[in-house]
Amino acid sequence: MSRQDLPSVHLQKPLVDEWSAVTKSGRAPVPDRKRCGWAAANEVAKAYHDLEWGVPQHNDLVLFEFLVLEGAQAGLSWETILRKRGNYRSAFDNFDPCAIAAYDKHRISQLMHDEGIIRNRMKIEAAIRNARLFVQLQKEFGSFDRYVWRFVDGQPRINHWRMMRQVPARTLESDLLSQDLRKRGFAFVGSTICYAFMQAIGMVNDHLVTCFRYRDLAG
Repeated sequence: MSRQDLPSVHLQKPLVDEWSAVTKSGRAPVPDRKRCGWAAANEVAKAYHDLEWGVPQHNDLVLFEFLVLEGAQAGLSWETILRKRGNYRSAFDNFDPCAIAAYDKHRISQLMHDEGIIRNRMKIEAAIRNARLFVQLQKEFGSFDRYVWRFVDGQPRINHWRMMRQVPARTLESDLLSQDLRKRGFAFVGSTICYAFMQAIGMVNDHLVTCFRYRDLAG
């Protein structure tokens, strides 16, 4: 893991129903198996680990959602963000970067009064700024997916960690991604955040080799 708390989250159909079952009941819909150590934190973490973490993502809306949630998490518990994810989806137009790019001061004021999200002006303004830059990258490369996956040559990096302490907080690839995003004007995209982003969207497989998900995603 690249940080001590939980990784990023995005849930898509048909996994949404299973995720809803977890958040409402507090119980995971999957049986106990050998997992990465961080997944033992709670049932929500366990379900996310089993269903989402490290699965390669190529949908630009998914990728933008991860950028927003990673930025919102900075300095906070990831579980807090995880449980607010539905609120973020409602508040931020289902993470449509084109819609968010058009937000004005009035919309920022509304978001600052929304108790369902993290009411931090810097993070809210960064999400809007990043949306505008995200759209520019889409125009430049055809999609954000094409842009970001270049940093691992289009294929997930399959690691072979046996212990959590072996998993890095950042890598050369996350450094390069962070540097390029910052140069383009993005905010809340430090190398550690970028590496967590890469783990979440499957650019790297950082499941431990003893974890049942490792083989699923490495094969």
